[in-house]
Amino acid sequence: MIAVSHQAGRLAELIAKEGLSAGVVDEIDNLPVKGSLTLVQGLLAHGWELGGSVFLFTDSELFGFLKQQRQAKRRPVAHHKLYVDIKPGDYVVHIEHGIGKFSGVITMSAGGMTREYMLLDYAAGDRLYVPTDQIDRVGRYIGAGDHPPSLSRLGSLEWVKSKEKARASAEDIAEELLNIYAAREVAPGFAYSPDNTWQIELEASFPYVETPDQLTAIVQVKEDMSHARPMDRLICGDVGYGKTEVALRAAFKAVMDDKQVAILVPTTVLAQQHYTTFKERLAAFPVRIESLSRFKSAGEQKEIIAGIADGSVDIAIGTHRLIQKDVTFNDLGLLVIDEEQRFGVSHKEHFKRMRREVDVLTLSATPIPRTLNLSLVGVRDMSVMETPPEERLPIKTYVAEYDDQLVREAIVREIERNGQVFFVHNRVQSIGILAEKLRVLVPEARIAVGHGQMHEDDLEKVMGDFAQGSIDVLLCTTIIESGLDVPNANTLIINQADRLGLTQLYQLRGRVGRGANLAYAYFLYDKAKRLTPDADQRLRTIYEATELGAGFGIAMKDLEIRGAGNILGVRQSGHINSVGFSLYTQLLSEAVDELKSRRNADKLGKSFVPSMRLPPPTIDLPQPAFIPENYVADTDTRLSLYQSLAGSKNTETVDVLGKDFKDRFGELPAEVQNLLYAVKIKVLASKARLESISTEGGQIVLRRPSGIQFDPAMPGLPRAGVRVSLNQVRLDTAVLKNDWQKSLQEVVTRLAPGG
Repeated sequence: MIAVSHQAGRLAELIAKEGLSAGVVDEIDNLPVKGSLTLVQGLLAHGWELGGSVFLFTDSELFGFLKQQRQAKRRPVAHHKLYVDIKPGDYVVHIEHGIGKFSGVITMSAGGMTREYMLLDYAAGDRLYVPTDQIDRVGRYIGAGDHPPSLSRLGSLEWVKSKEKARASAEDIAEELLNIYAAREVAPGFAYSPDNTWQIELEASFPYVETPDQLTAIVQVKEDMSHARPMDRLICGDVGYGKTEVALRAAFKAVMDDKQVAILVPTTVLAQQHYTTFKERLAAFPVRIESLSRFKSAGEQKEIIAGIADGSVDIAIGTHRLIQKDVTFNDLGLLVIDEEQRFGVSHKEHFKRMRREVDVLTLSATPIPRTLNLSLVGVRDMSVMETPPEERLPIKTYVAEYDDQLVREAIVREIERNGQVFFVHNRVQSIGILAEKLRVLVPEARIAVGHGQMHEDDLEKVMGDFAQGSIDVLLCTTIIESGLDVPNANTLIINQADRLGLTQLYQLRGRVGRGANLAYAYFLYDKAKRLTPDADQRLRTIYEATELGAGFGIAMKDLEIRGAGNILGVRQSGHINSVGFSLYTQLLSEAVDELKSRRNADKLGKSFVPSMRLPPPTIDLPQPAFIPENYVADTDTRLSLYQSLAGSKNTETVDVLGKDFKDRFGELPAEVQNLLYAVKIKVLASKARLESISTEGGQIVLRRPSGIQFDPAMPGLPRAGVRVSLNQVRLDTAVLKNDWQKSLQEVVTRLAPGG
């Protein structure tokens, strides 16, 4: 007998427990002898029989399911894409020159070399031309309030003073943040055991092949759980990207060490859905799972609470009911919070206290600004999941005035393809009137109403009927916002969408498009109503953010629209206004890193040597290096490409981006090839602690900041055409001729640590 299984190793373990033996191979060279059992690592859809003596079985026949392969067939989403898009008229911050206004992109030639520049306007008519390869020094200005900032004067000391004050403020905040972090580091926690056989079996039964991001997140969570200090990790991943599976494995790991798990969700509907998922996945194991919400009767709730108290309930899934005073866990080890932004201030204070005692795992597609801030500056651990399911398609999104004909067409089209519709109207008082209107407008549709003020039994029945497909249109409030999974519902209509927040709109859109069918989302607003600037910006953003995995960018954009606000208190808002949120976050991140290094040095009894902060090196090479307009016509797209190049941390990333450019826009012109080369040199120059690489006459000159010198006797440097002194390295292009690019890369690579 032959078994071709993606889980051949797991199958071998199961067979060994029955006292049988089976060899595991990668391929079959010869047919096995009669009466033997061979396990082949592989994947087949169906088995076969040969001559009544050789039988082949596959995963689907052995386990009842076939692992479905997921593959990343898209370009990675730039984390800050929505965040950094800069349009003419926007206020921007240049890290060295201060706050200006972006006027556009221009192409200029100097010394026979052509480059593209960002044009920035400053106070008193001053202008700054920033080469596009230095776009990483420019970021959009985001303040803590609604007032526009004052423009800086070029060459004045005012900006230097503002930056130093902001740096001092960031250092104070870093101290405060790290005190919270340090308290968690020394808190008595629980170190979980390595994975046991049941854990391996559970993970092998997952009916998909995990995405790379999912595997990374799982490894990071398990690593956190293996340490005694309490975990506090944010899993940031788009709707339907596998966050629940990460939480489920963490929960099972906790239960395997006799710890209890609380899974906190914002709605009763989501609590019921998680309960169903956990019950199905853990059905083969002796784990007691209970759901505590208003869907349960008083008697049922009392019984569940007693089970939580005596430890017989292993995993409790529920709404805020789980953290009320009458609920006491016998030995809580892990708290999972799904969509933290949906909970109130008092609940968050409760979470804050719990973080000092138990492991906390937070799941979110669009984390709240404060959570995002703490994760970005390195105080909270964060895993970002960007790889979508293989068949996932971007959702077709429309923003329009409300129109009866448009609504009817959208509903009828979905029903005709045997699908279902979510219709969101977030006003309970008028939802009944709208239901009657829709029944007249689309008489052929089966319409039901669902909202949070309904009796628990009625709401549960409506949701169940919709999930079963006996309702065509679910007219509901934002109760469906978090986590509800109905793969057959692929049209979403939101009435008065301008009244909802950006993350709400994004979460609601995530209710559709969860299967292989193309989904549609309509964000409608009243014809007679004038949109506020914020509402207009929210609707524009949701319309533009149609790419898969845009949740992280949505959270950043929401932070921008709402203002940076406060991270720990109001006292730093003035400093955020003076330098902008982006730069303040950078200063804060630097302060956190330096303070961590100082504290680590103290622990080891070593003297702390402050790191010398160097700005990115400026690169000026004797070659035209830019993206021509006839290669990429759209200015916004060109800026986005420059931004992605500027964010490169290694030469491999530059190569990947080069292939991406070729796939999207065709063969690379010479100017773009030169640009990619210049970015590689910039990456290497940064590692080599160079201040600049400039062109002077027929020479290329490499300089380091004062205080960091070159070693003239450094071995391995090319000697022909290269002169090294304490302060400079010079390459003579007349001597090197066409080899100057190769020689420059060799020199810069040698100057970098380990070169």
